[in-house]
Amino acid sequence: MDKLIELFLASGAYNISGGQIVMILIGLLLLFLAIKKNFEPLLLVPIGFGGILANIPEAGLAYNAVENALHFAVPEVMNAMAAALNVSSTDPYELLNAYNNASAAEIQAAKNVAYDGGYANGMLYNFYSVAIGSTVAPLLIFMGVGAMTDFGPLLANPRTLFLGAAAQFGIFATVLGAVGMSAMGIMDFNIQEAAAIGIIGGADGPTAIYVTSLLAPHLLGAIAVAAYSYMALVPLIQPPIMRALTTDAERKIKMSQLRHVTKLEKILFPITLLILVALLLPDAAPLLGMFCFGNLMRECGVVDRLSDTAQNALINIVTIFLGLSVGSKLSADKFLDLQTLGIMALGIVAFCIGTAAGVLMAKLMNKMMGGNAINPLIGSAGVSAVPMAARVSNKIGLEYNSQNFLLMHAMGPNVAGVIGSAIAAGVMIKFVS
Repeated sequence: MDKLIELFLASGAYNISGGQIVMILIGLLLLFLAIKKNFEPLLLVPIGFGGILANIPEAGLAYNAVENALHFAVPEVMNAMAAALNVSSTDPYELLNAYNNASAAEIQAAKNVAYDGGYANGMLYNFYSVAIGSTVAPLLIFMGVGAMTDFGPLLANPRTLFLGAAAQFGIFATVLGAVGMSAMGIMDFNIQEAAAIGIIGGADGPTAIYVTSLLAPHLLGAIAVAAYSYMALVPLIQPPIMRALTTDAERKIKMSQLRHVTKLEKILFPITLLILVALLLPDAAPLLGMFCFGNLMRECGVVDRLSDTAQNALINIVTIFLGLSVGSKLSADKFLDLQTLGIMALGIVAFCIGTAAGVLMAKLMNKMMGGNAINPLIGSAGVSAVPMAARVSNKIGLEYNSQNFLLMHAMGPNVAGVIGSAIAAGVMIKFVS
């Protein structure tokens, strides 16, 4: 009987908290949206499942060895941990705070105490350390995206680069908004956190994860979920904004046929882009460097096997571990707070501002050029939700003119948005890290 009681006291059913129940339900909701509603399933399935794993009571899958040792709070281990961290208290919460603010030597000493006590890093924590903590996963994703991207529409109509640039206004406006909310006492975001939240407006999941992992890793779960959720909701979020900012006549504008882009142009573009980035904004080089490398493999025509691997097998493998790693940050103690609600609210604002800025830039360009060369609907594709935002532009255009096919035209600002969000990320990293 004593063994049965001991087994029950160590069970998840006995130790589960209300917060863990809520987070497991959120994980199940993400799985439902991915499987039933087809909302970004490639990311939301592993994120949702990782979130469930992270909240299994007593498993400690998302914690490092020190956090697991503090959770179980064995007196002998607590005393040794206090000595390693040079504090007098043996309270687990105070020890965790001391650990988070400790020097490198004290952190290593605390880890040694945890290892000696028989505690180890959780599975999801190890995934996170390798995939996101090292920034490898988002960079490999960017390489795969580059290998799948055709810059032809952008090169055929370079003016659409301005639409992609304008859509990044949502990022910087939201950073200012987050700082303003903190100044007014509504929320409590520092400048690094504000910059990480603002990147949601770029509608680029890998970029958001990369920037957040460098500037505000404790917000990774909320920011990643917000970024991918809003990317999935592009067909619902963007059309009302597009209709509100355009007239019927503007939506019916037919754009001229794009010119043919030569293979040489497509090969030279990623090389030229990389050189310009290296000279002007080195902090954006990791993201854009991998993006350009992937695209060069696609266009050069001599490494088809590498290009195919980057587009398929490699990006799929990395996506699995990236999603599980993000899910590890959905533990109840890190996700359920007012900051998460603030992030979700600011994220949708960033996305809406980016969409509106792209549309308004297209209208401004028509005014400045004295004609109707650009259908403003393609401006909304400046957010880098590739290719969904371009498809939305095409769909709305066909509703008002059944012969108006805007998809290829919209791909120009769409891929420009990918470049723009990476450049914006470099600016953030440069000035606030």
